[in-house]
Amino acid sequence: MARKNFVLDTNVLLHDPRAIYHFADNHVVIPIYVLEEIDSFKKDQSDLGRNAREISRQLDACRRLGRLSEGVPIGKGGLLRVAIGKRALPDPLRAAQIADNFILAVALEVRDAEPNVRTFLVTKDVNLRVRGDALGLQTLDYDAEKIDVQELYAGTRELEVAGPLIDGFYQDGSAPLEGDDLRANEYLLLKDSQNAAHTALARFDATAKRAVPVKKLREGVWGIRPKNKEQHYALDLLLNDDVKLVTLVGKAGTGKTLLAIAAGLQKVVEENAYIKLLVSRPVYPLGRDIGFLPGDIEEKLNPWMQPIYDNVEFLLGFNKDGKDNKKNGANRSYAEMMELGYIEIEPLTYIRGRSIPNQYMIVDEAQNLTPHEVKTIITRVGDGTKIVLTGDPYQIDNPYVDSGNNGLTTVVERFKNQPIAGHVTLTRGERSALAELASNIL
Repeated sequence: MARKNFVLDTNVLLHDPRAIYHFADNHVVIPIYVLEEIDSFKKDQSDLGRNAREISRQLDACRRLGRLSEGVPIGKGGLLRVAIGKRALPDPLRAAQIADNFILAVALEVRDAEPNVRTFLVTKDVNLRVRGDALGLQTLDYDAEKIDVQELYAGTRELEVAGPLIDGFYQDGSAPLEGDDLRANEYLLLKDSQNAAHTALARFDATAKRAVPVKKLREGVWGIRPKNKEQHYALDLLLNDDVKLVTLVGKAGTGKTLLAIAAGLQKVVEENAYIKLLVSRPVYPLGRDIGFLPGDIEEKLNPWMQPIYDNVEFLLGFNKDGKDNKKNGANRSYAEMMELGYIEIEPLTYIRGRSIPNQYMIVDEAQNLTPHEVKTIITRVGDGTKIVLTGDPYQIDNPYVDSGNNGLTTVVERFKNQPIAGHVTLTRGERSALAELASNIL
């Protein structure tokens, strides 16, 4: 395969500080203007700052192999070079002395210096890709970890089987099931191939190679009853102590956060299976100081944590039988539950360095986290802890990730066949008829 040149933009390195090693035996070119932009991030306390410092360390290590201006060997036969760029900018770009334009000039210079070698400008900036294309450059998005969200593992499926297998499933409490494509803890709607009305809800136990029944939830969980089969699957997964990592994906109103908190309260307060329910979400941007708001820490966090408080208050308004406690004044507030030590609600800003044992941990809005941030969070999990990640890949506020390379979708794909993990995609909105209609047509 013919060698290629890849010119990297700043955002590629900030997204993945080891990106220089992901281009096989090709030549990687970093414009010196990229290093200047990276330098401006190195004191930042967010994930961008950590990545900026890491790429600086990587380049310093490469510098020991030779002169970066001439190129040093990296990876499996590749070459890394830092280019200054002496080519004059095209007339339309000459007036605006900005880094993006200088990066374009370096890419054009690299292309013209080796006309027989294909040169690509690699950037996550859509506008820069468009501008590069207008100048005759071949441009690419950096997608080393990109996942097609349309093809994201759903965690559920329908499966046609013989009628006697379903009969045996109900009679024996499980049934043998073969299939190379079946995933650990995948949820199945077993359908009789001869009678579509003859069905069963099951979970695939990859260790035993059997379909096992989904937990019956006639009395609901903390007053919440599943309204569709996906919610039933989700609650079964959330209440399964053998599954330590759960991911729930779905659009607004599908019940992701509410189901997770209800299951957490059930496990902590009713069953005493965990010492505490820890609920968190990104205070975006993750890691940035939460100052510049009046009040103490709790008052500063209220705007960010309010959606969690709302869900907890809603659940505490019902007893475990589903009756409205507010009518008799027996309900507890989330503040009282926090004082009793049942619930802790905090931002992810302070998660680094902690060890979290024997807790039921929920991370809401996980689609706004980078894969590195999610790795940092999951590696905080101590012995006996269960962690639940919820989110919607189509509602991302973080400009440095998208629907295909955020932490939530990365975890779904990487853990989709691990017996310790499970995933459910919720598709039907249950918040209200108006919310479901708005989610579908707006």
